[in-house]
Amino acid sequence: MDPSAANSSKLQLSHFESCLPSIPAIFLLITAYAVVMLVGLLGNLCLIIIIRKQKESQNVTNILIANLSLSDIFVCVMCIPFTVAYTLMDYWVFGEAMCKISNFVQSMSVTASTFSLVLIAVERYQLIVNPRGWKPRISHAFWGIIFIWAFSIVLSTPFFLFHQVTDEPFRNLSSHSDIYMNKVVCVEVWPSLEERRSFTTTMLVFQYFLPLVFIFICYMKIFVCLQKRKGKVDKIRENEVRLNESKRINIMLISIVATFGACWLPLYIFNIVFDWNHEALINCHHNVVFTLCHLVAMISTCVNPIFYGFLNKNFQKDLASLFHNFKCYESQGLFENIALSTLNTDVSKGSFKLNNMPSNI
Repeated sequence: MDPSAANSSKLQLSHFESCLPSIPAIFLLITAYAVVMLVGLLGNLCLIIIIRKQKESQNVTNILIANLSLSDIFVCVMCIPFTVAYTLMDYWVFGEAMCKISNFVQSMSVTASTFSLVLIAVERYQLIVNPRGWKPRISHAFWGIIFIWAFSIVLSTPFFLFHQVTDEPFRNLSSHSDIYMNKVVCVEVWPSLEERRSFTTTMLVFQYFLPLVFIFICYMKIFVCLQKRKGKVDKIRENEVRLNESKRINIMLISIVATFGACWLPLYIFNIVFDWNHEALINCHHNVVFTLCHLVAMISTCVNPIFYGFLNKNFQKDLASLFHNFKCYESQGLFENIALSTLNTDVSKGSFKLNNMPSNI
């Protein structure tokens, strides 16, 4: 490692101090992350299953929403558990490979989520503002998803390359020396501080601000178009219903975008402040502020199922149907395990089939 790399590493680790959280703080932290992980994981899994199962709901928007849910599942599985354990123990126990992979997956998933929202905004724009122009098809959506993940992998590769484990912060630790003996931390070690700052700033611009500004412009034009159309629409019930349905869908999508942006903003600000003015977040304040910012960012994994649940009646019906089918499957398993000689019924198992209602976003 050259001298500039050593200076970068020392700058990042020089203010490390053991911060053992209290029992109530540990309980609150584990509870909060557990709720977020449970809602994010189960909610997004149900959403993907419903979209996959209902052929009628497989339009461009829903396929991109399913891709958004997939990226959230990656975050729930590959990032949240390791971050919670790392925060509570204050040292890394999962090896260098997982140190690289967990941070890489989080960056890749956030990038995929952001650009999925971009493609959704483009699809809504073409559908409403430019209905006679080019219309994205399902095949375009799948090609867009392939491009999104390829771009996300390339953009996030530095997280895989420059994360490593080191025992440097524990070498001269005065307190709790027995606890942290032979322990390591998972940190970014860049060739130089300037390169680290440049990368963090680039990620803020291309992974967050530019996509959200583009999305904001698209939805502003959609809003203006719908307002003009509302003034010209005939007093025909069919036209009014279609206009109201379009508004409802846009409100749901705008809510997803706004909440996603609000959830990730604190963590982006934290990373920028830490890279450009690390002395503002020293010692135990670093752990507390990072944990709060990271927890708020992880709440974004719950956005999809929550907004679909509140703003999409078809999703509510499909979710109830999914649970009903699951219960029927369990009942069938129980039925098959009971000896036939003990049964006295004419009801066949085929009568438990549920007629699924077609659903659209």
